[in-house]
Amino acid sequence: MAEEFDLVNVGAASERFFRLYHTHCVSPSRDTLFSLLEAGHSLNDRLKVGADLDFFDVQEFAALKCLRNYFHHQQELRHVVRVVPIGSYPIVTDLMTLCLVPRDIVVAAIATTRRYQEETRQACQRVFHWYGSVVNINPALFNFVVAAYERLKIRGVPLAGEAVEEFEASYRDEDEHNLPHTVDGRLATSAGNIDDLLTEIVNSQP
Repeated sequence: MAEEFDLVNVGAASERFFRLYHTHCVSPSRDTLFSLLEAGHSLNDRLKVGADLDFFDVQEFAALKCLRNYFHHQQELRHVVRVVPIGSYPIVTDLMTLCLVPRDIVVAAIATTRRYQEETRQACQRVFHWYGSVVNINPALFNFVVAAYERLKIRGVPLAGEAVEEFEASYRDEDEHNLPHTVDGRLATSAGNIDDLLTEIVNSQP
């Protein structure tokens, strides 16, 4: 009975996580990004207590947790992150939004990681996309949500709510059409060098 109660608590945290993810997809901003990072951190805590499971072996989570901790304790996210719809730029990719963080901020976040710093550095190098002075973290965020969903389902966490139902419908549709659930997220442009273009975007955003 206690385990069932704990799983219900994990389910409630999961519903909040997917609700915030849906909000971030529909109307992305620095506020929705920060809320989603916080919700992922909170969900991991609930999962450890309620289901004896966690996301620490998921590299996307390790990398995002590093940034979340830095933004939570060291640097105000809203001053440095740019959330940019790509519709008005000559960029080709499989996501419609960029979440751009200055390279030096990500490096600083890794440097302030006290435990498992080398593992965290490797995770950030692998799952974040580095372009000169800019890092795009949105593919890692998207792929972490997929990993979280799969782990919650395997553990038998009860998932409910409109945001979960919408995510599940998309997930099933990908299965039916033999499409991958995760994204590559790499960027290409017909307007010169992608590193220079992203640097220009970051500098031009308020």
